[in-house]
Amino acid sequence: MADATDNDGLRAGPRLTIPRDELEVRATRSGGAGGQHVNTSSTRVEVRWRPAGSRALSEADRNWLLERLASRLDAAGWLRVVASDTRSQRQNRDLAEGRLAETVRRALLRPKVRRKTKPSAASRERRLTEKKQRGERKQRRRDTNWE
Repeated sequence: MADATDNDGLRAGPRLTIPRDELEVRATRSGGAGGQHVNTSSTRVEVRWRPAGSRALSEADRNWLLERLASRLDAAGWLRVVASDTRSQRQNRDLAEGRLAETVRRALLRPKVRRKTKPSAASRERRLTEKKQRGERKQRRRDTNWE
């Protein structure tokens, strides 16, 4: 994942930087295989962010984001991302922050508005000509001699 961080915040799009003081980072022990290292070090990283209380979002973006991320938010309104891919806490933190930024970036995308269009006069004419030719072709295939 690309580096989505800068000095004062987490870049989550061209016009959104989440301030670091709004992020809650917690390191815990990772589960699974790994032997003694897993049992003694806290390398699993959980990054949480609360969009409803963020000063980085405009009111319109906040409402849009809350609607789009509704299934990902917990009861208190926190968006939670976890990483335990590597044995390094620093690398896992970078991964978790990158995933959070990517989740927010994707949720902020607004689909393009579809505008109704009419077929051009030339395309309508082409369609009718082809229809007429198809009908004539079928007409020629018929056997008109009944006797």
